[in-house]
Amino acid sequence: MPYRNLIIQNEASLSLKNRQIRIRTDTADATLPIEDIDTILIENRQTAVTTALLGALAQSGVAVFICDEYHLPCAVLTPFSQHSRQLEIGKSQLALSVPAKKQLWKQIVVSKIQNQAKCLALCESHVVAQELEAIAKQVRSGDEGNAEGHAAAKYFPALFGAGFIRGNLDDSRNSWLNYGYAIVRGCVARSLAVYGFLPMFGLQHHSALNQFNLADDFIEPYRQIVDLYTAKHASRHDDLTSSIKGQLVNLINYDIIVNGKRYALSRAIELTVQSFSAVCAGRTKTLLLPRLDALKLHTYE
Repeated sequence: MPYRNLIIQNEASLSLKNRQIRIRTDTADATLPIEDIDTILIENRQTAVTTALLGALAQSGVAVFICDEYHLPCAVLTPFSQHSRQLEIGKSQLALSVPAKKQLWKQIVVSKIQNQAKCLALCESHVVAQELEAIAKQVRSGDEGNAEGHAAAKYFPALFGAGFIRGNLDDSRNSWLNYGYAIVRGCVARSLAVYGFLPMFGLQHHSALNQFNLADDFIEPYRQIVDLYTAKHASRHDDLTSSIKGQLVNLINYDIIVNGKRYALSRAIELTVQSFSAVCAGRTKTLLLPRLDALKLHTYE
């Protein structure tokens, strides 16, 4: 199973050599097996990558992130037509009825709010955590009543303080959140593409300008691992350093619980997407969604 996450911070040349990725800089020349790689984040904008390597990475399902001039992920390379029955999968996805989509969205929102409650409990904000648990029990089909919004209004001030405003980039914690969310979103998009889904068609998200509406649905109950890490390690004025970026990328190797068992986050995402495949095929009506726990790097036995 892939377990390496590469960050290219210095100018380098990336190419394909004997089914391995070759990384050359002014001071080093190294190779790594592609099958060991889960994600690659290319932060340095002077890095050169061959198309042969990009093709091999896509065929192996490696998520390749490209950063903008602010060193934030702005694009992700996902595999195309990797599933042997993509047409069948796409048709089953599009055939989901509106009531079915609403029920699936309810499951996602309940999981998200429960994970927000767990995040607050792990940060010793028990009163608001209990309030969110109560809100989670009141979520209706399609989240009519906007329980998600009501929970968020309580969640972020309780987690980061009464003065915290989501989206205010003068508060460095928002940069941490945005960076971590982008990594997790890319992993969700990669998994959806590998399993043959059409990521532009979401359950709840439906922007005509968004190629990854479905990824933005399924990321929701996974965001809280980024929230928890940020709450535990960041203050308002802590810059998003290269070291912190590496830690945020590595969150995809942290423990999260699915169906009572511990998995690395990247594997848990795959299980969620697998369960969506089963839903589309009519084998179940229930998604396998994550439950947040204390931050811990996953160990493979």
